Amino acid sequence: MTTCGLVTKEKQPVPLKSIRVEVQVKSHVATVTSTLQYVNEEERHLEALFVFPLPADAAVCHFSAKIGDQEIVAEVQDRQTARDQYDDAVSSGQQAFLLEESKESSDVFSLSIGCLSPGQNADITITYITELSVQADHSLRFCLPAVLNPRYTPAGSDAGIVSEISSCDSVPYTLTLSVHVSSPNPISKLESNCTLDPLVFLNSDHTQATVNLSSGHKFDKDVELFLYYQNTHQPTAIVEAGVTTAKPGSLMSDPVVMISLYPEFPKEVMSSLATRGEFVFVIDRSGSMGCMMHNGEGAQIRIESAKETLLLLLKSLPMGCYFNIYGFGSHFESFFPQSVVYNQDTMDQALKKVNEMTANMGGTEILQPLKHIYSQPCYPEHPRQLFVFTDGEVGNTKVVLDLVKLHAKSHRCFSFGIGEGASTALITGMAKEGSGHAQFITGTDRMQPKVMESLRFALQPAVNKISVQWKVPDGITVNTLSPPINVLFQGQRSLIYAQLKGQSSESSEGSVIVQYNLKDQPVTNQLHFCLKPTEDTGLSIHRLAARSLIRCLEQEERTGGVDVEDIKRRMVEISVEAGVSSVHTAFIAINKHNREAVKGPLIQRRVPTQGMCMPNRSMRNMDDDVCNRRSAPNRSRDRTNRNCRKPMMNCYMPMMNMPMPMMANACAKSDLHDDPLLQLISLQKASGCWELNDALARVFGKTEDELTNQKPAQVDGSVWATLLSLIWLYGYKIQQQIEWQFVAMKAASWIGSQNVVSLSQCVCDGNHLLGCQVKEETLGI
Repeated sequence: MTTCGLVTKEKQPVPLKSIRVEVQVKSHVATVTSTLQYVNEEERHLEALFVFPLPADAAVCHFSAKIGDQEIVAEVQDRQTARDQYDDAVSSGQQAFLLEESKESSDVFSLSIGCLSPGQNADITITYITELSVQADHSLRFCLPAVLNPRYTPAGSDAGIVSEISSCDSVPYTLTLSVHVSSPNPISKLESNCTLDPLVFLNSDHTQATVNLSSGHKFDKDVELFLYYQNTHQPTAIVEAGVTTAKPGSLMSDPVVMISLYPEFPKEVMSSLATRGEFVFVIDRSGSMGCMMHNGEGAQIRIESAKETLLLLLKSLPMGCYFNIYGFGSHFESFFPQSVVYNQDTMDQALKKVNEMTANMGGTEILQPLKHIYSQPCYPEHPRQLFVFTDGEVGNTKVVLDLVKLHAKSHRCFSFGIGEGASTALITGMAKEGSGHAQFITGTDRMQPKVMESLRFALQPAVNKISVQWKVPDGITVNTLSPPINVLFQGQRSLIYAQLKGQSSESSEGSVIVQYNLKDQPVTNQLHFCLKPTEDTGLSIHRLAARSLIRCLEQEERTGGVDVEDIKRRMVEISVEAGVSSVHTAFIAINKHNREAVKGPLIQRRVPTQGMCMPNRSMRNMDDDVCNRRSAPNRSRDRTNRNCRKPMMNCYMPMMNMPMPMMANACAKSDLHDDPLLQLISLQKASGCWELNDALARVFGKTEDELTNQKPAQVDGSVWATLLSLIWLYGYKIQQQIEWQFVAMKAASWIGSQNVVSLSQCVCDGNHLLGCQVKEETLGI
């Protein structure tokens, strides 16, 4: 069991004492400044390594160190050059600080702190900018990652920085968090999964507010904030001025515009959902899926929550579609050799196998099942859609994303990150590259409503032939910096970044026109915007645009562009110019005023990161893990050692070796009998109807005789049972409608096909029997 307090698992002092975070939110963009306080409590000079998570799409734009009264601001340099400077500085007794982004996963960073004198303090400040994602209830989600789980790396892979992740059950440092929110629209409310102090509005129109995290917070889970604005779905455009001292014609010298689009599809089009398609559900069955969803009371085991969600999905599919279910771990298996037609027989077979699923398949190797799925021929007129469920603990993230992107034209991918610490790079990346939608299920979130929202997106009419056109005055040209828009969903935001080059003496207004086809009908959305730059944006738009462009170039490089070296050179150039991180650059800060003779070897310390349940993998000692590259400062350092990191061993221990209490009751099964809603859904037939029997009566708290005796004589038993089920859902489970909406639609459609006579009287009788007051028009029959 891990010892808590200011010690590591080896009972060695940990230098990180506290983290202070300040968040500035402007509309849907957040600027986050984190200050980490380190103290060397050793009697010798210290070198420390801290591997930590950040949002996958964050643009890290500032890194500095304050030692005493002296502040050292880091520069962005070529990665190898920065590493060499760090090694040289530490070897000569200078204090040095190095911040690097993982080449394997964009949501993992490493911070190296070199040559802290005994008793010395150092305050490290890191600033990054990130976009806030839109949630199903129209809120904007900000997440401060606290949990970083070890990433499983397949044999033969170079895990790099992600292999250095270490964790403990309780981190020995504290967190303080303050948030300032400003928006052109009034702020309705702010909610969190953590305890907050009261929200304080700073003006009468409620467009500015502040809030703090309550004292005593344990940094044992991601901190999530949900911002609710009035009229949040309004399309917007922000033009940000360039830097006058930047190189003329460069990204940082010209204005940049950020367009936020919220497409609203016609109601008559959205009323009809797709009845065709191939749905492939890919379920993580690795050992970590046997962990609890969260640390709180009443937490469910991840794999059991996934099984309940599969029940809902299988019951919600339209008749006549195709489906299959894959489970993966160190290997993979599928329910059927290939996708099968959805009917009563295949649904029953699948449900039986779902009930037998356990988290018993070892490591998290997602690449091979995806390759197998992509190799299978698609069914004509049935577009294939993948639903991938995982806790996101993989080390070869970018290889997976490249594969998803390669097949994006024939496969759409919806991804779900389960539990604390799921990789944002993997989950959001799969959805982005696969033209789908990403969801994170953390804390006390229920998996089912989020998954059903994604199913609603999957069943929406397909949007194709998307094009973006710009109308600007003569003398101005537009250079789009974002990748092309491949998908649009009802009510979901799409972002476009563009560089505005040149000048014009004409109109100060421009517009962007987005055109697409929806059910073979052309649709046009147009947004007018002022070309005059917005004041006081702090170059956040430029840096997000630079980050977007760098991401595009990274993928181009990995897929083997025409000139890989030229692509790398462009990435380094943009990264250095904009001052944002990339895989080919690093932040380096050196205290050149401090040079002390160091006696004996530096002590290396690794700062643990809060981790959730994970198997007891064979993890290397920190000194071995980095190939002893931090040698004594009075000896020449071998700079090649930085690239000789050993691949993570693929030793995945049995589940009984998992830390307690996280694996407590890991073999327990969820009981459908505890949830009447799941009981009811489990009884529905693939066609959408229910049978009149004792099991259904028990859900309603009745006997079968009571249901039968109240049945109108002219009504079939299945029609009566299905009608009662609809009335019960609308009468007693309306708060969970998003979970059963497709189940109800199938039921209503089935009843509509039965030519029921005296339907109004049947609804009245059903309301009387069940004690409800549901109107006939509500049922959608």
